[in-house]
Amino acid sequence: MTTAFDPIVLGGKRLANRIAMAPMTRSRAYGPGAEPTELTATYYAQRAGAGLIVTEGIQPSRVGQGYPATPGLHTPGQVRAWRTVTDAVHREGGAIFAQLMHTGRIGHPSLLPEGLVPVAPSAVPAKGSVYTEQGPKEFVTPKELTETEIRQTVADFADAARNAIEAGFDGVEIHGANGYLIHQFLAPNTNLRTDAWGAGTEGRIRFAVEVVTAVAEAIGGHRVGLRISPGNVYNDIAEDDPAEVYAALLDRLAGLELAYLHLMEGPDRSLTARLRGDWPGTFVLNPFTYPDATGPDALKLVEDGTADMVAYGALFLANPDLPARLAVGGPFNSADKSTFYGGDHRGYTDYPTLTTA
Repeated sequence: MTTAFDPIVLGGKRLANRIAMAPMTRSRAYGPGAEPTELTATYYAQRAGAGLIVTEGIQPSRVGQGYPATPGLHTPGQVRAWRTVTDAVHREGGAIFAQLMHTGRIGHPSLLPEGLVPVAPSAVPAKGSVYTEQGPKEFVTPKELTETEIRQTVADFADAARNAIEAGFDGVEIHGANGYLIHQFLAPNTNLRTDAWGAGTEGRIRFAVEVVTAVAEAIGGHRVGLRISPGNVYNDIAEDDPAEVYAALLDRLAGLELAYLHLMEGPDRSLTARLRGDWPGTFVLNPFTYPDATGPDALKLVEDGTADMVAYGALFLANPDLPARLAVGGPFNSADKSTFYGGDHRGYTDYPTLTTA
C-alpha cells in the first residue's frame, strides 16, 4: 500500500514524500520592486520537509497584481531575489514550484502603477472589496481584454515561467482556481464573450489551454502543474455545473504530460473521483475539510488512491515541520482561524489573510 510518506517522482525529481505545502498568500514583498526578502527564504526553508512546496501566488506581470506586497517574477531583480529562496529550500533538501497567479479583476487601481486598471475576460466587476494599503476598497469594473492583450498575457505567463527556472525553481504551478484570471475565463458569470475566447465550452477553456501550453513549451511540461477549483464560489464566481467544462479542459491538456493536476476540492467528492479518473498523470488534492483545516485524516486519501499527493495549507503555517509531525501523529499546533479569509466559501478555508505574521 502506498502511503503519504513514500517518495514520488514529479517532474523528473524524486520527492521525499507525498505531502505538499499548498500555496498561501503572505504579502511580504514590500517596496516598489515586489521582491521576496530574507524572511521569505527563511519561511520556505523551514518548510522544506514537504515533498513539494508550492509558493504563494506570484504575479507574472505588473497588471497581474491584486493584493499589496505580493511578489512578482517579471523583472531581473525579482529573479535574483527568488534565487535566494530556492537556494535556501534546496540546501534543506526540499523541492519548490513557483505558483504563477494573475488576479484579473480581483484587485484595485491603487495597487497598480498609474494608468493601469484590473483586467478580465469581460467588464464584469466582482462583488465585495479588496484589501489595500489604504484599507478595504470595492472592486472596480475591470477592463475587458482585447485579443492582442490576451495573447500578451499568455506570453507573460510563459516569460514568468522561464524566469522561475532561471531563479532556481523546480517548476511552476499555474493558478487556474479561486476566482482569478484563468478561472474568470472558465466561469460563465465572468466570461460573457461571444468570440473564440468565450463562446461555449471550447471558448471558455481556450485561455487556460493556451496558457498551460505556452508555459509547457517554454520550460517543459514535466515542470508544469495546474491548480483548479471547480465550483468554488470564492471571489464571486458562479459555476452551477462545472463538470463539462473541466472534463473538456483536462481532455485538452492530457497530452502535454504535465507534472501534476492540483485540485482545490469542493464538497462533491464524486466530481473529484471523475477528475481523478480523467487525469492521466499525478493528481494532487487539497481536500474539502470545512469548517476545519486539513488534518491528519487526509493522509488516508493517498492510501486509498483518491490522490497521489495531499496538500496542506493552514496547518503548515502553524507547524513548519508538518510532515515530521504527521509521521508520528502529532502533536500539532492549532491553525489560527483568524488567519483564514473570512466567510463561508463552501469549505475553501485554506486561504491565509494578507498578513506579515
